[in-house]
Amino acid sequence: MTMQQEIQEVIDRFHRKMEKDENLRKEVEPLSKSFNLDLGTESYSLKLKNAKIYYFEPGLLDDADVTVTTTPENLRGLIDGTLRPMRAYVLKKIAVKGKIDDLMFLKKLF
Repeated sequence: MTMQQEIQEVIDRFHRKMEKDENLRKEVEPLSKSFNLDLGTESYSLKLKNAKIYYFEPGLLDDADVTVTTTPENLRGLIDGTLRPMRAYVLKKIAVKGKIDDLMFLKKLF
């Protein structure tokens, strides 16, 4: 499975979570954010609005609210749960640039 397919699965899981959890959906709904995933060898961008990720494309946005820099291997670990987000951050396996409130949203994806 390609990294793009794995990220798409995370997005699909996020959408299912939003459909099932009304409280979470109400919390996320007012957010309108953009995210960059810089994996070194490949990169992706996402946009969130109305509790939906409506944009997912290869490449980076110039003005993203949050940029996550890591490797494909570390992102896979975050996705499958073998690498915890805080551990990844402390061990410098992931770098995140953005406001703290925006960063906290990322936890909802994993």
